[in-house]
Amino acid sequence: MFRKYLLTLPALFAFVLCASAHAQTWPTPSEGDFDIKDFRFASGETLAELRLHYRTLGKIHRDRKGHVDNAVLIMHGTGGTGAQFISDRFAGQLFGPSQPLDAAKYFIVLPDGIGHGKSSKPSDGLRMKFPHYDYDDMVKADYRLLTEKLQVDHLRLVMGTSMGGMHTWVWGETYPDFMDALMPLASLPVEIAGRNRMFRRMFMDAIRNDPEWNNGDYTKQPRGLADALHILMIMGSVPLQWQKDYPTREAADKYLEDRIATLMKEDDANDCLYQIDASRNYNPLPKLATIKAPLLAVNSADDQINPPELGILEREIKNVAHGRAVVIPISDATRGHSSHTWAVLWKDYLVELLAQSAAQRQPNK
Repeated sequence: MFRKYLLTLPALFAFVLCASAHAQTWPTPSEGDFDIKDFRFASGETLAELRLHYRTLGKIHRDRKGHVDNAVLIMHGTGGTGAQFISDRFAGQLFGPSQPLDAAKYFIVLPDGIGHGKSSKPSDGLRMKFPHYDYDDMVKADYRLLTEKLQVDHLRLVMGTSMGGMHTWVWGETYPDFMDALMPLASLPVEIAGRNRMFRRMFMDAIRNDPEWNNGDYTKQPRGLADALHILMIMGSVPLQWQKDYPTREAADKYLEDRIATLMKEDDANDCLYQIDASRNYNPLPKLATIKAPLLAVNSADDQINPPELGILEREIKNVAHGRAVVIPISDATRGHSSHTWAVLWKDYLVELLAQSAAQRQPNK
């Protein structure tokens, strides 16, 4: 969730500097679009043509029966795109030679979810007349991308960060025989409530209560968008790192002013409203027992969006037959909620999951 609000920290620590010092080790992704005619949303609304943008690395491999056996789906967070994974901190740790998701061995799919990136979204022209999508719609669209456009009939791994982590839980319940393993990062398998829901409501109210928003028909980004972005920055903040990076009043003020000014140029208020509102129906809790594939959930202790003191992940993982949960302790290496994109923190757990699921691989359907 909120990937782009978190990654502009000026101080890159030693382990990141070492990774960044080397030349790119992963192949350049291929990009494409998939147009779905008359896509019907859970709300009953339809879109004459839904465009899904995607990136892929590697090539499809099929087993002796003709089924795909090396495909990996990785889903981004709220406000992000598949492009966020093409970086030293993620691809540089996972997609290179002999790395856990070596693109010479795996076929990696990085979609832009509905309402994000280069996929169809309100700012394309429909504004508030755009269908009100939710997470189930986003998962269904990605499933159609895989099966209809890319001809993938099985996934070796489903994983995602924040919103993409929540989508991973939904994938495990909606298509339980479609994957060998699941790895949700920075997420919880319950309805969004408590403080998490409250800050989302604050975000949406900041925009909708601003007269400049004008029911979505604004001519420039409304001032309420800046107030909404302030809320996201606080929820996704990293107290330990931010104190180090901005140790004076002047440094903190400058970072805040510069960051909000940049985001106000990049973001669209209607797109942001839809992205936050898409979580309204999310609640995998009642169907956790239907998840068949091995699942390893990873959170971090300094994540203010999914704080460990709630104890939710540890409690509910018991309802997943082959489930396991890990909470990474706070350290100089963790990055709060955005630890989900710093693969060096959790890639060893990914290796464990791939090894475990290799021994329990479900037959292709």
